[in-house]
Amino acid sequence: MATILMSTQGTHGDVLPFIRLGGALRQAGHEVTLFTHAPFGDRVARAGLEFVPVDTVSGYERHMADTTALIGSRDLSWNALFRRHGLFEQLAWEVRQMADRHRPGDTVLIGRHTSTFSVRFAAELLGAPSAWVALSPSQMMLVGMAVHSCRTQLAPGMDAVRRELGLAAVTDWRSWFKEVGLELGLWPEWFDEAGPRTPRRVVRTGFVVPDEDPGEGLPAGAEALLAERPVLLTGGTSRMQDCRFYEAAVEGCAGRPVMLVARHADLVPDPLPDGMTWFRRLPFRDVVPRVAALVHHGGIGTLTRALAAGVPQVMLADTVDRPDNAARLSRLGLATWLPSSSWNRDEISAAVAEAADDTGYGERCRKTVGALDPEAGLAEACARIELLLEPATGLPA
Repeated sequence: MATILMSTQGTHGDVLPFIRLGGALRQAGHEVTLFTHAPFGDRVARAGLEFVPVDTVSGYERHMADTTALIGSRDLSWNALFRRHGLFEQLAWEVRQMADRHRPGDTVLIGRHTSTFSVRFAAELLGAPSAWVALSPSQMMLVGMAVHSCRTQLAPGMDAVRRELGLAAVTDWRSWFKEVGLELGLWPEWFDEAGPRTPRRVVRTGFVVPDEDPGEGLPAGAEALLAERPVLLTGGTSRMQDCRFYEAAVEGCAGRPVMLVARHADLVPDPLPDGMTWFRRLPFRDVVPRVAALVHHGGIGTLTRALAAGVPQVMLADTVDRPDNAARLSRLGLATWLPSSSWNRDEISAAVAEAADDTGYGERCRKTVGALDPEAGLAEACARIELLLEPATGLPA
């Protein structure tokens, strides 16, 4: 039994796969601790993991709102963001918490690729093996941007944290980002081949579909709507999408039964067209296989759920990793991708109608990529992490 210390920050799409991975490692007999945002505490506890909150609920909401505004602006001042939210102090605190839980020779540190500095700092401080986990190929492609941000903005704050921890300043950030022991990509080889290839050093394990909360069932009225084989429309769980997403999507889906899922009520157009019903959340595992088509923002978890269910999908993908995700599936004929320049009623309506009538999508999907087995991807990711505890054997070439 090993001690697994995991850290991830961001939206539900960044956190839920880590809860899923941590749960699988716990089932394999390891003690798993997850460092993440306060709102996910109950979810982490139900997965049987030890939870260490890195913030408060209100602090998380302020941070995410600030990050969303920053990504959508031309002023990418990450240093200002770190200063406003005390992220340098949080980083030092998190490393010390990891050090307190470290068991020499029996601890592995796991973090979200590129962004989880605490895992890399702790690995250096403790001499412990570490892994970075990327959730989509484009995260791997952001290393250059991360190197630039560290060199030009974050280095003084990062080096101050390192001095406090007894670590030397980083002299070559590009090399430093490559020094992690293992880089895992949670997507299959065929998905990698459908776009710009990620580095050969990346171990691709297959998709990992995050499970919904075990206590989440169908809300009132959902069963009757599903009998109509509606379109499922969602922009994910965060505010991190083009401000026109919901307005354009609702307009393009008007005239047909639609289940609209959005956690934030102020993002939902009011009034909605006849036949369209808003839900704050739905259990996608149960709902997606029963809808005619899925219209969404291009998030990796949502597209994976649609692929697993064999449900046609239309992606209104914009910002972060989503355009790359959409482009990959579009090249394979497994999704229609409409970039923001095509977000008008006629184009969206035509794409949704074609998807909803595509009764052969599931079979075409199976012929193109084979059976999608998220459990296999999860098992492979766990096996690779466990290999880090075998220094004599090392990782396979």
